Amino acid sequence: MSSILIKNAEIITMDANERIVNGDIYIVDDRIVEIGQNLPHMANKVIDATGRTVIPGFIQTHIHLCQTLFRGQADDLELLDWLKQKIWPLEASHDEESIYYSAMLGIGELIQSGTTTVVDMETVNHTESAFKAIAQSGIRALAGKVMMDKGDEVPLLLREKTTDSIQQSVELLEKWHNHDSGRIQYAFCPRFVVSCTEELLISVRDLSAKYNVKVHTHASENANEIILVKKEHGMRNVVYLDSIGLANERLILAHCVWLDDEEKRIIKERGVKVSHCPGSNLKLASGIAEVPSLLDLHVHVSLGADGAPCNNNLDMFNEMRLAAIIQKPIHGPTAMKASTIFRMATIGGAKAVGMENEIGSLEPGKKADLAILNLNDFHVYPSFEIDPISRIVYSATRADVESTIINGKILMENRRLNTIDKKVILKESNIAIKRLIKRLETVVY
Repeated sequence: MSSILIKNAEIITMDANERIVNGDIYIVDDRIVEIGQNLPHMANKVIDATGRTVIPGFIQTHIHLCQTLFRGQADDLELLDWLKQKIWPLEASHDEESIYYSAMLGIGELIQSGTTTVVDMETVNHTESAFKAIAQSGIRALAGKVMMDKGDEVPLLLREKTTDSIQQSVELLEKWHNHDSGRIQYAFCPRFVVSCTEELLISVRDLSAKYNVKVHTHASENANEIILVKKEHGMRNVVYLDSIGLANERLILAHCVWLDDEEKRIIKERGVKVSHCPGSNLKLASGIAEVPSLLDLHVHVSLGADGAPCNNNLDMFNEMRLAAIIQKPIHGPTAMKASTIFRMATIGGAKAVGMENEIGSLEPGKKADLAILNLNDFHVYPSFEIDPISRIVYSATRADVESTIINGKILMENRRLNTIDKKVILKESNIAIKRLIKRLETVVY
């Protein structure tokens, strides 16, 4: 049995009453046992958190770890050009080793910035390598192989046969789902309607129900994407997904920038979860999602950074600030309050992945997934009579994350990573991207 006692902290619980308390957190193995003042417990590890703030670990519900190596390789393009000209050729060039280092590079950044859970969409090939990185690093993840069985201007190595895509996905699910007592879970990941046949999407619908796992896909990210879907299917994205039975409580839709009222109604009535990615949507010029209207409908909206080549970071602090401020010129200064944003980044993300009883808040009985912030610096002062959550959303940065604990394990302490060799990952990442760029010359369409 292992135990950790965090003492003398400001604790932002995000429980049902959203209490903020000053005191201690006692952790045994992977769970929080008690929160209170002057806890008398002995522990294997004692962390003096005087002057520190403890928060639930961030939950990012749309990430592409396989793309972290492509950071800076696809700047200043809109979505479909970004995919066709840069991202798909680079994904087709991946090998087992490059996927591993891409995932580790992203995970290191995520842990350093206080993210403890991700919903990760990989590429077509070598997904096993990403799962190995997730397993070794200690991060919590729902992850899956991307599924693509149709599309124009797609490299041959990314064009799957429908049966192969399904078979490989199921094999990965049966090997990795619920690995490490549920820390790793599988999600089916059809890329988007444009690159998937109806046969594939219907199979995903049935397999998701059979295995009771999530489906993670993109929808209504770009205006041109809507035109393509309407041309082929005679209806908009979400309406089409609903028509084939995919719109349900297991579905996580990334982006949802271009929704009409009917699609919003479907999302609400079917219990579909929405992942808002403001940094990516702004950089790719996709637009600004109408998040206030979704929240007014009581749709579950969470946050994600998307991939490194369309953001160009995986920083939840950046996403929180953007999610708040981009709505204010349109809907007024109170449209997206700091408390709303912080909820989306924590317990909202937990609800998106169906784990609100396990993660997303700091409460006895829940998993010990948390970050310790040191908010003693120029950019977050003065602190007197400042709402702690507003301080985090509007002023704090990822550099303020001092330690990160996931599943009761200290993965970063005093900015030092314990499960990832930073020097090795940085060195091997440069070697890998150099190899992939050279390989672009041989990509076949």
